[in-house]
Amino acid sequence: MAAIAAAAPRSASPTWGRFKEALRRHPTAIAGGVVLLAMIAVALAAPWLGTVDPQALSPIKRLRPPGAEYWFGTDMLGRDVYSRAIYGARVSLAVGLAVAVLSALIGLAIGLVTGYLRWLDAIVMRIMDGLMSIPAVLLAIALMALTTASLQNVIIAISIAEVPRVVRLVRSLVLALREQPYVEAAIASGTRLPAILLRHILPNTVPPLLVQGTFICASAMITEAILSFIGAGTPPNIPSWGNMMAEARSLFQLKPLLVFFPGLFLSLTVLAVNLLGDGMRDALDPRIARRM
Repeated sequence: MAAIAAAAPRSASPTWGRFKEALRRHPTAIAGGVVLLAMIAVALAAPWLGTVDPQALSPIKRLRPPGAEYWFGTDMLGRDVYSRAIYGARVSLAVGLAVAVLSALIGLAIGLVTGYLRWLDAIVMRIMDGLMSIPAVLLAIALMALTTASLQNVIIAISIAEVPRVVRLVRSLVLALREQPYVEAAIASGTRLPAILLRHILPNTVPPLLVQGTFICASAMITEAILSFIGAGTPPNIPSWGNMMAEARSLFQLKPLLVFFPGLFLSLTVLAVNLLGDGMRDALDPRIARRM
């Protein structure tokens, strides 16, 4: 027994082992993680990586091509496209991460309760079904039309649009977990409802929720770009990729690089998050792990 106890701490956990094995079999997930970390580093180091103030106007230098002074050129107001693209990473990543965390926390709380209490499930899920019947982009546009344009309101609007999907995921997990023998044993022993939810059910919902969070993050960044592109997102003075593409669309045929650079940054970031999410799904899903 002592030998077994001594050997136990040295053994790796099954989840961590599956995660490493999935990463080894999916190098694209590693590539996505590297690109995402690089974009986060760029966003954090934007004040040092940017060449000039992203909001500095210089009409005399408007629409200059890429060169040594302006790496990505300048836009129609003479602003440095490179600096604006670098600072735009801050906006997109902040929106994606904030929406993923906020919608996951709200959806987790609602899904735990509605999945366990049958009488509440019928009421809440009909509300969630009604919200899900509206495309997330249209719902976010409708919510933004009721308030002023700001980064905080964009995060709140997109989070509300993403909550129903999290609720349905957590609810489906809870419906399956509540029938497990260890949950029934906890009920038979007189364990209170909060303890059952937090101790026996919540830990088993975290891995699928982490995977769902990566896809919500990618979807939120695209939705923010769409809202900004149509003028319903962040204010024009905030350098975001959606705002940059919206301002340059009238000059797309003459200066396509003004749309290309922010679009490239957005595409690479969303692709990196999706690739990382695929790797996490393969690592945390036991059924996929058994097939591997």
